Amino acid sequence: MNLAVLASGRGSNFDAICENFQTSELFPKLLVTDQANALVLEKAQKRGVPAYHLPFPTQSREEAAEKLNEILQRYSIEFIVLAGFMKVLPTRFVRQWKNRIMNIHPSLLPRYPGTHAIERAWEAGDEIFGITIHLVDEGVDTGPVLFQNMFHRLKNDTLESIEEKIHRMEHRDYPRIIKNYIQTLRRSPS
Repeated sequence: MNLAVLASGRGSNFDAICENFQTSELFPKLLVTDQANALVLEKAQKRGVPAYHLPFPTQSREEAAEKLNEILQRYSIEFIVLAGFMKVLPTRFVRQWKNRIMNIHPSLLPRYPGTHAIERAWEAGDEIFGITIHLVDEGVDTGPVLFQNMFHRLKNDTLESIEEKIHRMEHRDYPRIIKNYIQTLRRSPS
């Protein structure tokens, strides 16, 4: 299945996906970022993955989504993985790709949807942290949950150590859930 990754930043989840699928048909065929200077662009270049910078300005998200669709069609993309993509996709686009866009979020949804989830959980004094992998719907981090994993805050944890634990968990679990979900899609009648 032809996979595209949408990312906005450093690309650590993109790297984890590439590492896990380097000899698989699930190796990403395309990377799209909304940030011209995102580090993930360099990572895509090193891995030989075609990469595009596509701004997603709030006032013309629909136009950006149309351009994104054109790029996805050019590469015969069948499934989209969000890996730190920090823009909300327009409703029409999400409906068009229903059940074919997956996202990872650094909290146990429904707690802390949106940005700065780890910091918000830390500031709230949460004792349990974790990740959620879900399908994307029209809301912000409201789609059907496919997987959650959690851990307890330790006495000596800092915000930085919590972030590191979450990233390790993401890098380990996200590729596995992507693979499992795509296998389920293949078995389902069209």
